[in-house]
Amino acid sequence: MAVATAAAILAALGGVLWLAARRFVGSNVQRLHQGGDSGLMRGKTVLITGANSGLGRATAAELLRLGARVIMGCRDRERAEEAAGQLRREVCPAGGPDSEPNSGGAGELVVKELDLASLSSVRSFCQEMLQEEPRLDVLINNAGVFQCPYMKTEDGFEMQFGVNHLGHFLLTNLLLGLLKSSAPSRIVVVSSKLYKYGDINFEDLNSEQSYNKSFCYSRSKLANILFTRELARRLEGTNVTVNVLHPGIARTNLGRHIHIPLLVRPLFNLVSWAFFKTPEEGAQTSIYLASSPEVEGVSGRYFGDWKEEELLPKAMDESVARKLWDISEVMVGILK
Repeated sequence: MAVATAAAILAALGGVLWLAARRFVGSNVQRLHQGGDSGLMRGKTVLITGANSGLGRATAAELLRLGARVIMGCRDRERAEEAAGQLRREVCPAGGPDSEPNSGGAGELVVKELDLASLSSVRSFCQEMLQEEPRLDVLINNAGVFQCPYMKTEDGFEMQFGVNHLGHFLLTNLLLGLLKSSAPSRIVVVSSKLYKYGDINFEDLNSEQSYNKSFCYSRSKLANILFTRELARRLEGTNVTVNVLHPGIARTNLGRHIHIPLLVRPLFNLVSWAFFKTPEEGAQTSIYLASSPEVEGVSGRYFGDWKEEELLPKAMDESVARKLWDISEVMVGILK
């Protein structure tokens, strides 16, 4: 029995080490896939929502390395400034925490306050953007809320639907003029494979009749995809593209509302280390869609690990996408 147990432990450890080695090689392939061109995004302005942590931070770091001017749209300005200082030290070590772009080719970081749970905050942010920014080359709708207890946004929307869909819906629409005038430009929407478990219930979009935190997250991610496809249709001929992606399962603070029993945490931490992506790995498809010449002109598609993937029929229903768009316009107060 003891020998069998030891063998099982060694096999498990061997599997973990093998997987870690494979992922290390894979992460290097990902970086090479990006081309390693430190000036690929020089002269381009990129807005990333939720850029102070997780996938957003990793995306910001790589685009900064590629020479972009990165605007971090974050709810907590203090945390965003702290993250920006860390990124400057990591990417521009010679320039220090408050440096401007240096001779190494790295870009510039700008922090702006943006609370997607507040439509007034979104409007104020966009007004500031339109007044201060002459161009916007890439918009990355990255921020999200995951399986939180039932709560509402400032405007009375269920939090996950309000932040993940409605906040980004308004943000994107208010910045479309700037994106069009900066064309060719790109919009990148971060969704999730969990969209498969969601449905759009037009009779209860605000989850007031019933609430299931997992289902509501999936619904918001399905809404991201339907929004992307309808927006792509509306943007035909403008030279502005929009694509949606799933990043895979990554080790971020997105799951902060999920309770893991104390006794299970060591095992969970081991499993997550072995099988979950790092934030840097999870961000690769966002970076690819934001910067790669390979997807120039590509629009309305769904990607994972740089490759286009097929969608379930419910995510391609044009009538549902149009109805969701029309209702979303009313919910956020956009006048037709």
